[in-house]
Amino acid sequence: MNLPLFIGLRYTRAKRKNHFISFISLISMAGIAIGVMTVIVVISVMNGFDKELKERMLGSVAHATISAYGHDYIQDWESAIQIAEENLGVVSAAPYVASEAMVQGYRTTGALVQGVSPEYEKNVTQLAEKMKYGSMDDLVAGEYNIILGVDLAAQLGTGPGEKVVVYIPQFKTTAVGVLPRLKRFTVVGIFEMGAYEYDAKLALIHLNDAQNLEKTDGGIEGIRIKTTDLMKAPKIAYEIEEKLGGFLRVRDWTQENANFYKATQQERVVMFIILSMIIAVAAFNILSTMVMLVTEKNSDIAILRTLGMSGSQVTRIFIIAGVVIGAIGTIIGTALGLLISFNVSSIISWLEGFFEVDFMSSDVYYISDITADVQSSDVISIVVIAFTLTILATIYPAWRASRIQPAEALRYE
Repeated sequence: MNLPLFIGLRYTRAKRKNHFISFISLISMAGIAIGVMTVIVVISVMNGFDKELKERMLGSVAHATISAYGHDYIQDWESAIQIAEENLGVVSAAPYVASEAMVQGYRTTGALVQGVSPEYEKNVTQLAEKMKYGSMDDLVAGEYNIILGVDLAAQLGTGPGEKVVVYIPQFKTTAVGVLPRLKRFTVVGIFEMGAYEYDAKLALIHLNDAQNLEKTDGGIEGIRIKTTDLMKAPKIAYEIEEKLGGFLRVRDWTQENANFYKATQQERVVMFIILSMIIAVAAFNILSTMVMLVTEKNSDIAILRTLGMSGSQVTRIFIIAGVVIGAIGTIIGTALGLLISFNVSSIISWLEGFFEVDFMSSDVYYISDITADVQSSDVISIVVIAFTLTILATIYPAWRASRIQPAEALRYE
């Protein structure tokens, strides 16, 4: 075995004259382990939160949207859908009409009422898969049926089979004066997306009923597009807009939710940097440990130098000793981090039951479950950073050890 490697490994296992050094070594190892574990768990949970948020949010808002400039309606929308679906990156497209409205059941609240075509909508969004009661096919033209979000239905105090009245912000002149346009609908379904913004604020009616209610003359407000690849949506949106000749506007999900998209990316980077400070602090502990170890081993170093060991070999001894401490801590931290990340949902459920607390209330957050998405690139980056900081922390003590003069070290021995 290589002599510096042999001695370096012995130094990591040997009992110390100064027990405080052994204690600091364990603390350093534990610090690296806790730091690596924390960063892996937090970044994985943030990845899971980001992934779940995108899936749920984009499950109802689509990957791209075609709309007219200004407040005009799209009249020849069938042709626009045909042009969009000619793009190989498009899975399907669906027309819609949307309006802010007041909905009255036993109670009254505001909602976004969207007119959709069931046969188109099922191929673009996940709403058809999120039905708790009824089916999207229950939206039949001319029957004035309505599907409500689960929280919206609770706010209205209504349920399947009951009637609600929808008031839209358009007015008509009657014999008794100017009145808002309204229509009575029958509740035929309840959906639950798992995102409060949609479950509490969204209602669906048939596209034809919405067109009649808003007097669009057969036009629609926009077209939702589902793409084959979420991350290619900006490029696909640009290509479709070019084919449409610039008469209609096409916006992708990163434009519609630009602030949200930027915020999630920045949050992840900032959190990664902040949590990496835990590893950095643990690396400083390794530096302190190695400095004290060098001080304790002064006479050993002097004897080795007297026997002909070079300064570079002495340097390698203490780099190896420090790296072993960091490596063990990194391995333990990585194992614990992955173990917790893969079981985070079960752990959170147990903690919620034990403390009787709802950590992710659907009233506050878009999602009500905590999940983790472990990405190998993140784990590798964290391990590399931890290992690099460990090596950097050993350089100064190792260099200091190589500068020890045998005569000076052995003078008082």
